[in-house]
Amino acid sequence: MEQNIDKIYKEAIASGLLPGVSLIAGDKDGNILYSKSFGKASTKEGDERPFTESTIAFMASMTKLMTSVAVLQCVEDGTLDLDQDVKPLLPDVGKYGLINGFDDASNTATLTENSTPITLRMLLSHTSGYQYDWASPLLRRWRISRNEVPWAGATIEEKAALPLVHAPGKGWAYGPGHEWAGRAIEVATKSTLEDFMHARIWTPLGIENDSTFFPLAKEGLKERMAELSTLNEKGEPPAVPSDLDLRGGSKVCLGGGGLCTSTKGYYTFLSAVLRRDPKLLNPASYTELFRAQLDDECEQALNDSLAAAAAPPIYLNLNMQTPASVRKSFGFAGLVVKDGQEGRCAPGTLLWGGFPSTAWFIDPEAGICGTAVCQILPPFFGPIMDLHTEFQRIIYSEAKGKQ
Repeated sequence: MEQNIDKIYKEAIASGLLPGVSLIAGDKDGNILYSKSFGKASTKEGDERPFTESTIAFMASMTKLMTSVAVLQCVEDGTLDLDQDVKPLLPDVGKYGLINGFDDASNTATLTENSTPITLRMLLSHTSGYQYDWASPLLRRWRISRNEVPWAGATIEEKAALPLVHAPGKGWAYGPGHEWAGRAIEVATKSTLEDFMHARIWTPLGIENDSTFFPLAKEGLKERMAELSTLNEKGEPPAVPSDLDLRGGSKVCLGGGGLCTSTKGYYTFLSAVLRRDPKLLNPASYTELFRAQLDDECEQALNDSLAAAAAPPIYLNLNMQTPASVRKSFGFAGLVVKDGQEGRCAPGTLLWGGFPSTAWFIDPEAGICGTAVCQILPPFFGPIMDLHTEFQRIIYSEAKGKQ
């Protein structure tokens, strides 16, 4: 097993495709099945720091799982409700209504009022109607008509207050629901998402010195940060430094994509979720976290979106390398592979990743979880995600062989 995983990642690094990566996988009993790091933390000239399990990386959308846990903690506390209208907490949610088209002659969008309440359940499962503006040509045109830049702004409201692309509860679109959910935590608890997670997740798990939304402002973390790199426009090596700001100018905690932590820190959290550690949630909350949340209409919309030739290009990589024939739903933090995938995962496995081609999996039936962390663009880059898929396959095969 170890030699096979080593080989595929060493070859990727030798080819210039991947500057550095750290991988950890383990089982529900707390055993580490694989843990290794390869390559460098930067492609900047003169920076020879190795990429290790302690290297701090931008987790991007891998933040979503942690934000979902934080929301469920608030639900247990009675400060939030999954099925109540969030507008009393978040007045800017849904304020632009639904976008139905765009008139080029007048440079204005066609908007209609939305009368359906938006709930935390919708926000966490991406059925609220919100879509990331960078993933939607229609929303990009709306932004440009207002002299605005997609995914820019210092606050959640500036970034995520967008027209809805479908009626709440009537479709599926990948969007800033977790940004809004993180903001709801802040309003309900009168604290920052950083402070809440520090107290309720990071400290109980012992990862408080590895985790933050603001690594450049934290003593001891700035020098541990990996640098973002990119391949060329055709996705060809060698990787070179990238100056892309993945936070988009944000000055606040982004619950959908702002967490920075180490591979070891993220795996510690992931393993706790797999084991249903009572330090984080009660049994009922874990059941909710792992459950497929979509009804038939929204599930079909998800599967259609991931398979459609006309889908936004990034959607083609949001399938986490699962073929269209594998039926998928969505939970509160990632894809739910309903019937499993032969040779890769059992039914009910959760998969998700992040913009700089990161990935995680939790396979409750096989009793394993794992994460692969790197900092490379293009986002969700297919050849890199294929490596992570093979990593998962090998771990799964090893676990099945021991059962």
